[in-house]
Order: sequence, then C-alpha cells, then structure tokens
Amino acid sequence: MACAAVMIPGLLRCSVGAIRIEAASLRLTLSTLRHLTLTSIMKSKRKTDHLERTASVLRREIVSAAKVCGAASESPSVKSLRLLVADQDFSFKAGQWVDFFIPGVSVVGGFSICSSPRLLEQERVIELAVKYTNHPPALWVHNTCTLDCEVAVRVGGEFFFDPQPADASRNLVLIAGGVGINPLLSILRHAADLLREQANKRNGYEIGTIKLFYSAKNTSELLFKKNILDLVNEFPEKIACSLHVTKQTTQINAELKPYITEGRITEKEIRDHISRETLFYICGPPPMTDFFSKQLENNHVPKEHICFEKWW
Repeated sequence: MACAAVMIPGLLRCSVGAIRIEAASLRLTLSTLRHLTLTSIMKSKRKTDHLERTASVLRREIVSAAKVCGAASESPSVKSLRLLVADQDFSFKAGQWVDFFIPGVSVVGGFSICSSPRLLEQERVIELAVKYTNHPPALWVHNTCTLDCEVAVRVGGEFFFDPQPADASRNLVLIAGGVGINPLLSILRHAADLLREQANKRNGYEIGTIKLFYSAKNTSELLFKKNILDLVNEFPEKIACSLHVTKQTTQINAELKPYITEGRITEKEIRDHISRETLFYICGPPPMTDFFSKQLENNHVPKEHICFEKWW
C-alpha cells in the first residue's frame, strides 16, 4: 500500500483517461464498482486505508475488470498474482500501483505492479506481489483467491519511470527494502526492455547504467531473485545488483553468494553512485526511505533526482 512520492519533472508523466469499463468477457458493472469504492470509504476508517491515504494522489479514471490467471508463492510471506486485463484502454507506467477492487470485500487494496509495461502490451497481463497481513485485501489474496477470480483495477501513483526518446540519458540507482522491491522491479524490467529495444532498433531512449540495492531479512525473503540475476547476466555491463540480508541464519547458496552482503545497505554504498546523470528511486519501510532520501539531499543530490515512495 503506497503513500507518498516525490515526482521527477520531465521523466515522470501521467495521463487521465475517460471512464471506460471494457474488458471483453471480463465485466463488472459501473454500479458494482461504485458500491465497492463507497463501501470501502464508509466502512474502513483506519489510518491505513488505501483510498483515504492516497486521496490526493493522481490516478486514472479508468476502472478495468481483470481475471486472475496465475498465482505463486514468492516467499514464505508473499504471494504473486498474474492478472489478465483485456481492456485495451488500461495502461500504466513502470513503478505505479493499482487500486484493487474485490467483489465481496468492502476494503479497496493498493498494490504496486511489479511487471513491465511491455508484458501488458504483449500479453494483456500485469503482475502483483502481495505480502501477508491482516488487511482484508491481502487476506483475500492469500486465503481466498483462486484462478479465474474476477476483480477490478485502477492505476494510480506519481512514482514511476517513463523516459521519452528525446530525454537525456540517465543512470538509475534503485534502493529497495522488503516488499518495496515491487515497483522497483517494474522499473528494472522496463529498463531492460529499453536496453533490448536500443540493441534491436538502434534508436529509442538511451538509458545508462542501473544499480539495484535490495535489502531483506534473509535470502528467502529476497523476492524475484532469479528474475533479478537473469537481468544482471543478460546485461552485465549495464545492470548490477547488491543484495543485502540483515538476519540471515542459514548458509547462503553458491549462486547467490557473490551478490550477497550481510548487513544493511550503507550510506557510503549509495554515495559512491552519486553523479549529475543519476536518478534515485527508493521504496521500502518509512525509516529506510526517510534515511536515504535525507542522506542524498545532504550530499547535494537535487530533489528532482530523488523519487521515493513509502510503504506501511
């Protein structure tokens, strides 16, 4: 559930579309969606309510029906979902989240998309990864959701990477904590798509280097490890990662060991990557996000080069 973001002018762009609910055979009536939204606002008055917390955040007006077409356990506490969104008007920018409407659940969820926009373009699929909590939408994902369940989604958020072909080339430093990897994985996957496009067509946006710093309690809680290392191996001169574990109690396997550091991400590691061409994206627990955004400002990184999103 996302809360706050700082926007990078020029590279971060959002659009607001007309209200349309067209999803081929997947349909939810407008009255049903209104009911889901209104009952969530009326019945869930907690501080952690997603709709209230993000009321001032830009989101699209399009609400699209979706069907669960895949599910898997990413860690002992995180379950991933693949959603088929047939509505051709549904789109998102790498790093954004969705309002997640569940029939029969009065609370609307807020989950970051962890897939790339290219996957949606090619297969009409988006991917989410949801951590187990007592929040009703998360409970539904872990305890009730099955294949072919129908939900509805609406894109929102001001934390995303959306460079245009004429924009200046930038390096990216992605700093993730725990399940905060989700929007940063979307950005990483989008960066890889841009690199493939550049290699195949010799045009489009020219992205610089990408460095991911990712911290979790232990290696079992480092989500999408294989996906991340596959991208590092595919683009060894462009993509690198540093995986941190803070409470590891078991032996680290040989494949992961070269990338693992025991202990938290340090200020010095981040400071070594500061340059005028580098953009910083941070997503994780609020204390972590506050610490690194403040340290970057103290090291004279322009505020417009620091984009963060806090998760509760």
